[in-house]
Amino acid sequence: MSLSDINWAVVGIGLAGGLILLLRDWRLTFAALFASYICVALFIQQQQFLPSDLRLGGIEVSTPVMVKLITGVAATVILTITALTFSREYNLEDLNEFSLAELRRAARRAQRQRAAEPRRLSDYVVPFWALILALIASLALPRLYPIGGPLVDFVWYWLGLTGLFTLVTASDTLKIGLGLLLCAGSVDVLYTAIAQTVQVFPLALLSLMTIVLALAVAYLSGLLYGRLKTLELNELYKQ
Repeated sequence: MSLSDINWAVVGIGLAGGLILLLRDWRLTFAALFASYICVALFIQQQQFLPSDLRLGGIEVSTPVMVKLITGVAATVILTITALTFSREYNLEDLNEFSLAELRRAARRAQRQRAAEPRRLSDYVVPFWALILALIASLALPRLYPIGGPLVDFVWYWLGLTGLFTLVTASDTLKIGLGLLLCAGSVDVLYTAIAQTVQVFPLALLSLMTIVLALAVAYLSGLLYGRLKTLELNELYKQ
């Protein structure tokens, strides 16, 4: 097989989903999410599920594909702003005594976490095996339950399974948001591929759902950070 025979959009979708499931740093996972949206848009345009009705710089694209891409960028920006907002440094002069106590408690917790850093390799064991299971299932399920063709089935199974396993292994609210967006992207790809006549209204609802999910995660992150000064879910069980 030559390099020209490789479907690079599918490869990009596979790598992006795997990185989101496996990695913990939001800077890397958000970059992978953005790459995933780009690759999904390229895949849909490549498969020509939708007729091209726009011409951008000599390239013909369809309006729904552009909407999907803009929606993905918007969702990624919302989560990125959320992460930047709740990882900012505070001006100590503006904090009252209670806020200073909370900040010191958060600093002690961060110090304990840094002390346990050598053992952090164990945090990747479950996501790694979840990634292997998602890969096996994404390769096997299109053979057992074919719906929209080999490539389409792999893409939507892969997005759905990596999203589901990301939700299961999530350690903070931002990772939950990534899992939800991957699952929503899976439904979007499946509907676009198998619908006899793709309607604008359902596509608009899917795009709206994606943005609403990102906003909901941002809101819940704000509530959790306001209470615990962290986005880590395990702190909920220590209160």
